[in-house]
Amino acid sequence: MSATPRRIVTGHDASGRSVVLSDTPTPKTLDIGSAAFHEIWITDGTPSPIAASEPEPTDRPVRTPPPAGGGLVRFTEMRPGAEAPMHRTETVDVGVVLEGETWLLLDDGSETRVGPGDAVVQRGTNHAWANRSDRPVRMVFVMIDGAITDELGAAAGPLAFFDQVLD
Repeated sequence: MSATPRRIVTGHDASGRSVVLSDTPTPKTLDIGSAAFHEIWITDGTPSPIAASEPEPTDRPVRTPPPAGGGLVRFTEMRPGAEAPMHRTETVDVGVVLEGETWLLLDDGSETRVGPGDAVVQRGTNHAWANRSDRPVRMVFVMIDGAITDELGAAAGPLAFFDQVLD
């Protein structure tokens, strides 16, 4: 996979002026062989408190979904030829392809090619990703805690696979 992404975190000094608190490689990465997950930021709730400084929010296992009421931002890289199993999470996810291409597979049998600059908004849908190219695909995901309605939950079936802590 490519180099660990750089993460720049801003905050405030004692006078309330904007400062860079850190400028380092992403501190938490999970490589599962076919894909790598680079945690960028996690919030425990919304609205998220904004203090002058903040302890490192990724000092916990790589997880999906985000904490209840919270959100997370992650870079995901998938190796050529890799395919994720069909899964869904109780979240609203925005995924943007930065490099490469992937296929979004849905349980209705549809397959949609997603390329650089394309964004996918997933709303608790059962889905999989397939990298059918000969190079890695790199995406950024923003996952926001959600609540699947009783009506949809009964029709769509149980949550599966990524609704867990990955460590």
